[in-house]
Amino acid sequence: MRNELVVGLVSISDRASGGVYQDQGIPALQDWLAQALTTPFRVETRLIPDERAQIESTLVDLVDNVRCDLVLTTGGTGPSRRDVTPEATLAVATKEMPGFGEQMRQISLHFVPTAILSRQVAVIRETPDHAALIMNLPGQPKSIKETLEGLKDAEGKQIAGGIFAAVPYCIDLIGGPYIETNEAVCKAFRPKSAIRKSS
Repeated sequence: MRNELVVGLVSISDRASGGVYQDQGIPALQDWLAQALTTPFRVETRLIPDERAQIESTLVDLVDNVRCDLVLTTGGTGPSRRDVTPEATLAVATKEMPGFGEQMRQISLHFVPTAILSRQVAVIRETPDHAALIMNLPGQPKSIKETLEGLKDAEGKQIAGGIFAAVPYCIDLIGGPYIETNEAVCKAFRPKSAIRKSS
């Protein structure tokens, strides 16, 4: 069985892809994954404009051809006309996973009332012999970290659970590699029956 996790990172921005400013989404995701994951992984990165057809074809390519197990997008999830990431993500999906988007907005609402304007979705895309979890994340590095990790109070007690805690078990259920995490960053949750002993 394949052990290496393959993660697609897609930053969706007209201006960053056009060189107007430096993309911050992909570096933020790479840094967070490097701290959070203790199992081997490699990333495939894409920086693309807010064009629905291009977003769709990029997601399809990362899942079907590159065979990513997890695809994280950043950007393009607001209400403006150019924000089409959720539509493109839903268009390539075989299953919706609404709990991820609900929890992301819940976390962001601790900081800003405009969190309800964000339209992040998460889906599964299945092919006959492979499946991947695709999640839309916020565009700002600080928000990316908060939604993945969750929120803790001054004593380190969890106030709101981060979405990544559920990702390893989700990847198990769709046939992907077994993911372990650095508990100081994000403790993965699995039912007792799904926990494997470290060799």
